[in-house]
Amino acid sequence: MIAVSTANGYILFFHIISSRGDKYLYEPVYPKGSPQMKGMPHFKEEQCAPALNLEMSKILDLQAPIMSLQSVLEDLLVATSDGFLHLIHWEGMTNGRKAINLCTVPFSVDLQSSRGSFLGFTDVHIRDMEYCATLDGFAVVFNDGKVGFITPVSSRFTAEQLHGVWPQDVVDGTCVAINNKYRLMAFGCASGSVQVYTIDNTTGAMLLSHKLELTAKQYPDIWNKTGAVKLIRWSPDNSVVIVTWEYGGLSLWSVFGAQLLCTLGGDFAYRSDGTKKDPLKINSMSWGAEGYHLWVISGFTSQPTDIDADIRNIVKQPSILLFQFIKSVLTVNPCMSNQEQVLLQGEDRLYLNCGEASQAQNPKSSSHSQLKPSREKSPFTDGGFESQGLSTLLGHRHWHVVQISSTYLESNWPIRFSAIDKLGQNIAVVGKFGFAHYSLLTKKWKLFGNITQEQNMIVTGGLAWWNDFMVLACYNISDRQEELRVYLRTSNLDNAFAHVTKAQAETLLLSVFRDMVIVFRADCSICLYSIERKSDGSNTTAGIQVLQEVSMSRYIPHPFLVVSVTLTSVSTENGITLKMPQQARDAESIMLNLAGQLIMMQRDRSGPQIREKDNNPNQRKLLPFCPPVVLAQSVENVWTTCRANKQKRHLLEALWLSCGGAGMKVWLPLFPRDHRKPHSFLSQRIMLPFHINIYPLAVLFEDALVLGAVNDTLLYDSLYTRNSAREHLEVLFPFCVVERTSQIYLHHILRQLLVRNLGEQALLLAQSCAALPYFPHVLELMLHEVLEEEATSREPIPDPLLPTVAKFITEFPLFLQTVVHCARKTEYALWNYLFAAVGNPKDLFEECLMAQDLDTAASYLIILQNMEVPAVSRQHATLLFNTALEQGKWDLCRHMIRFLKAIGSGDSETPPSTPTAQEPSSSGGFEFFRNRSISLSQSAENVPPSKFSLQKTLSMPSGPSGKRWSKDSDCAENMYIDMMLWRHARHLLEDVRLKDLGCFAAQLGFELISWLCKERTRAARVDNFVIALKRLHKDFLWPLPIIPASSINSPFKNGKYRTVGEQLLKSQAANPFLSLEIDTGISNIQRSQSWFSNIGPTHHEIDTASSHGPQMQDAFLSPLSKGDECSIGSATDLTESSSMVDGDWTMVDENFSTLSLTQSELEHISMELASKGPHKSQVQLRYLLHIFMEAGCLDWCIVIGLILRESSIISQVLTISQSSEVDGEMLQNIKTGLHAVDRWASTDCPGYKPFLNIIKPQLQKLSEITEEQVQPDAFQPAAMGKTSEQTSPRAEENRGSSCHGSIPQIEAGSNSVVSRKEEDITSGDEEEHFQDGTYDCSVS
Repeated sequence: MIAVSTANGYILFFHIISSRGDKYLYEPVYPKGSPQMKGMPHFKEEQCAPALNLEMSKILDLQAPIMSLQSVLEDLLVATSDGFLHLIHWEGMTNGRKAINLCTVPFSVDLQSSRGSFLGFTDVHIRDMEYCATLDGFAVVFNDGKVGFITPVSSRFTAEQLHGVWPQDVVDGTCVAINNKYRLMAFGCASGSVQVYTIDNTTGAMLLSHKLELTAKQYPDIWNKTGAVKLIRWSPDNSVVIVTWEYGGLSLWSVFGAQLLCTLGGDFAYRSDGTKKDPLKINSMSWGAEGYHLWVISGFTSQPTDIDADIRNIVKQPSILLFQFIKSVLTVNPCMSNQEQVLLQGEDRLYLNCGEASQAQNPKSSSHSQLKPSREKSPFTDGGFESQGLSTLLGHRHWHVVQISSTYLESNWPIRFSAIDKLGQNIAVVGKFGFAHYSLLTKKWKLFGNITQEQNMIVTGGLAWWNDFMVLACYNISDRQEELRVYLRTSNLDNAFAHVTKAQAETLLLSVFRDMVIVFRADCSICLYSIERKSDGSNTTAGIQVLQEVSMSRYIPHPFLVVSVTLTSVSTENGITLKMPQQARDAESIMLNLAGQLIMMQRDRSGPQIREKDNNPNQRKLLPFCPPVVLAQSVENVWTTCRANKQKRHLLEALWLSCGGAGMKVWLPLFPRDHRKPHSFLSQRIMLPFHINIYPLAVLFEDALVLGAVNDTLLYDSLYTRNSAREHLEVLFPFCVVERTSQIYLHHILRQLLVRNLGEQALLLAQSCAALPYFPHVLELMLHEVLEEEATSREPIPDPLLPTVAKFITEFPLFLQTVVHCARKTEYALWNYLFAAVGNPKDLFEECLMAQDLDTAASYLIILQNMEVPAVSRQHATLLFNTALEQGKWDLCRHMIRFLKAIGSGDSETPPSTPTAQEPSSSGGFEFFRNRSISLSQSAENVPPSKFSLQKTLSMPSGPSGKRWSKDSDCAENMYIDMMLWRHARHLLEDVRLKDLGCFAAQLGFELISWLCKERTRAARVDNFVIALKRLHKDFLWPLPIIPASSINSPFKNGKYRTVGEQLLKSQAANPFLSLEIDTGISNIQRSQSWFSNIGPTHHEIDTASSHGPQMQDAFLSPLSKGDECSIGSATDLTESSSMVDGDWTMVDENFSTLSLTQSELEHISMELASKGPHKSQVQLRYLLHIFMEAGCLDWCIVIGLILRESSIISQVLTISQSSEVDGEMLQNIKTGLHAVDRWASTDCPGYKPFLNIIKPQLQKLSEITEEQVQPDAFQPAAMGKTSEQTSPRAEENRGSSCHGSIPQIEAGSNSVVSRKEEDITSGDEEEHFQDGTYDCSVS
């Protein structure tokens, strides 16, 4: 029947009559060959729209406008505006019962009051009311704004038997809505807030549970301007409530007041240009099936007048809107709470946060992954069986969306339950009838083969996965029997493969814990089953046996009130005190959420504990349960895990509760340290509340994270055009997207423990999580939150927490970083308060230096700069600068140079940014000086060798370092910095650390050549050639030369072939590139097998006699090279001049080109190659050689020549010393040094002897030179070509004092000059440690 009320106080009753016969208004039409057959059960009811007739049966006149109509069981309850309540039978009869006058119903604060007062005003009437079946009464709102709850004292519904309770403080009520599952009454108020009340079980009084209200913090401009609450609607599953206000807007809240959505802020309220939108006004709204839809009838306000009049009329008309929602599986299938995935279900699709993992795993291994018999023993670290990886569950912000099979949905819409297995690889869904499941690995759905079987079962109590099985509680329609069924995922979906157990009563909830299934039934009993895998031959099924039944009827008033039931291993005793330790892992307790009250029933261990040898655990007698204990109120969801991990016991043995607007709570176990006996007076668990900013949908236990989902919006503003009315709604309402979100909660728990003086427990917990990647962030968050609260508090804090937190953080090695990061993210005003608790920043800075943590020290420097006088920060900066130089932290050095200048120039308002980490560099090795660089090359296959031109230019530095050396050079601050740099360079040279010197100069733009010129006779002298040589071998990873055993018979030794040093060719005076030019016509292949003559790097003929000897025809020098890279053997060209061969050029005769090498020759060659260092070291050494040549530090050139074992370098140096004004002291030093090396080679390193023999002639010449000095004007290059005149005057100036020591230009024709081409590598982010990277070489 339908009852309709009219404005004039009439109620019209209509009968609904279905027309007889098979008459349907609409029938579905399927294409031919469609699998949908008309013969399937329920086809007509499901697929066809019936033809119905309405027949008016009765009219009732109540003689006053009707305010509210409610169906109460068999009757209709009507409230009229004259203050009467009418109880009418559905047939339209009053049955002789008289109307109840509200003035005669007594009202009191609770039901225990002996006498209630009556409503003391005359025109009292009910404005809105709603019946609550689980509380057996109805909530009412009176016309004066008072609210109350009227309940019949006995079963008879008469005025004498009614009693009302009301809260004292509500006087502006406007409407009411009831949540039967949680026994809540939500009263809307004129102020815009919703007050949610519950009834106290003992006294019957109305207790305020929580309020739903917008806060000034979140909605500063609208929170008090919403107008009165207009409508409140609870969803069909009772998990959320939607509220709308008089001035428009929608908001969605969870049962206990967590806000999920509000359209009065953000994109809902503002356009992208910042203008405010009109909120959507709602006249009426109702939830659709399963809460996936919200139907809304909107009433629009009139639009601005500049829109055409006819459009305004269209917009004014109310329209029907349909909002779509997706919900968490936990709302309908709470057994999913032991999972770590977030699974959201919509009417035709599922959203998962774990889709990526399933594809990443191997499908073969995953299908048997749960066969491990001892699953409980495998801790989290054993691999992916028990928990998915953190990266998978956090992953990215997008969901994995699974579209539900349309074949299944066609006859079973909407989806009622869904569940995902532990590995996150399989999903099962339940619609109206039957169920279906989907594999994320194969991307396939599995449906019932027999549609009759599907349509014959209705799943009543949800479903859960157990390993590869789906466990579900259903009603068998044909047998009219409640059943518990288990289906195997891998077999066909058919009842033939199912294990079926009959049940006594309807199952309302089902959950799986390890190998047990717990079921809650409609007769308020709980049943525990054991489940095990059974294999008979090829057929695998699961067996189910009843273990234990527990009746709960004395504690549960109505079975519908039970929200969730779970088995857990949580108990008030923590494993240590149990008499049998393994029982800590058992199903210790049942957690029951009864209308938001969390009730725990533990096993009763008070009796004697019998240790029995149980071969079959299922036959073990299970202990009874103790009476229930209430753990918490206002609970929406509960999470526990059955995994164990000794390292993280706190987190894994805890119980996590979500409490709506009150945030979360954790029931944390407290463990005595080192397994000491716990104090009897200490509780073994503690309930800690904490607030998080997201709505929790899953808890990752080990990772200390909560996962959730959040509503995000995208604006449609681009659609909006002034003359189109149809698009207006899209503009008004943005596009909504559900996004994944997560939050750390560890700092909240640590803080709560510290507040309660449980520092030892906090430390144990923190240490167990110290390996988490975001643990430093946890400490920082905790420090920051406590600091903000206490430092900005208006009243003095009697017991401040900050000192405790500071002391706690010092227990961790990250203490110094945590403090400084917190300070840098906090405003300056709070620094004094912070450092009063954690210690003086000067001391902390010094601690950082002692711990070699320079980046953190740099952060403290910024704090010191703000808190101390400039002199102090300068002093500390100098300390840090020197340490950074010493450690080669170039990035930091550059920042420090800038910082010291800023202090010096008084520009201390802009503190330097501290380096976060070394930035990657584009060039390796010595990243060539910012202002001077060389281009190197290795392959030149297609360039004729005669075209190689080598040029050298010197230029002014450019970029920031250039400014430093030029513009500000007179500034005292720069002088101060330069002094430090010079001191460091001197220190490096004294320690023979050439590699570090090269890095230092390249990274900091230090003008090495000009400094070396000044220091030539002081720091840049080589005091001990042997030590220098050894140190270079070590630094550049250069092997010491050795003589192979077979070399005694080597043809190279026997004089059949003479070595290079003995035969130096006639040099530049003749044409030096002669042999190259002869070769230019030869193809590449031939060239690779031809042998070029060595180009002597000197300008004067050396050993002329031997070079004109009879063996001149044999003088083809063979580079033992890797192919056709032409090498030009000058010591200064810095191409890979002999990177292939490093000067080991040997004389061969013509027939050698047939490459018929004997064994001993091959050995010799391989020996020679083995005695080379890494290619990078070679380039670096040549580079340094270039620098020292230019600076005139000839003794260093000799050392590098020795290590490279190139006689050409030695002879070149000696040539320079012959022809230029080199002071005798340096020559004397070289001479004594070389003699020392000779002595050392004789005793310790015979591998050097062959080379020293080669350069003996030069040594003799050196002895002569030292006795008679060459005239200064004798130094003149062989021939200066045009190019030397082209050198820019600026470059000449820049060379300064280094000119006289520079290398004479090598000529090729007359137009090529050795050059280092300037590259602008001044950008500040190209740093890298000298040790990594590669040298990029190209011929210029």
